[in-house]
Amino acid sequence: MTTIAIIGAGPGLGVAVARRFGREGFDVALITRTMDRAQTLSAELVGEGLTARGFAADVRDPKALEAALDAATATLGPIEVMQYSPVPQREFMRPVLETTPADLVGPIEFSVYGPVAAVHQVLPGMRALGRGTILFVNGGTAAVPHPDRAGTSLAFAAESAYGHLLHGALADEGIYVAQLVIPGAISPGHPRKDPAVLAEVIWSIHQDRHGYRHFADDLDS
Repeated sequence: MTTIAIIGAGPGLGVAVARRFGREGFDVALITRTMDRAQTLSAELVGEGLTARGFAADVRDPKALEAALDAATATLGPIEVMQYSPVPQREFMRPVLETTPADLVGPIEFSVYGPVAAVHQVLPGMRALGRGTILFVNGGTAAVPHPDRAGTSLAFAAESAYGHLLHGALADEGIYVAQLVIPGAISPGHPRKDPAVLAEVIWSIHQDRHGYRHFADDLDS
């Protein structure tokens, strides 16, 4: 069996997706900013009988991210599915009239350089397999920019465009690229934004392989 790599894994959505894909036989690579967090999350999954390993990388450091994905492949095997879903930092969300060029460096590193580095690292393996899924998970500003969240609005728009371009460019190779937009907060117990519910949506996107942009909930919710 092959591997799902979850970049920006956390105890909510990341672990829920890991469980859902793990039930289908996928090995799980959890990539987080710190090794302590990665090991804690992977140990939880191993305790449930899944094959999971943790790896550390800051998505704003392309070389570190490439190394983590290389290590995941060496440890677990080919990456068939890659989910890019790190949570943006609060300082990325400044009002548009207060946002300077320096304020955009972090969001662009986070939402453009990180995804591009990750895609280039996993693509050769997917091509060797003859199949793959690349999924970008973003907040609502990816679809509707918000004047008080200029950094993520601009950077998510660029990430969305990159993913859309990949969707068309890789379709004939059996590699499916999609985006899931989750408006508002991921909320345990919410009928559409509970982590387990979202994990099921992500599994369905991977299986159905239809269209580029998907919405977890209404944009005004």
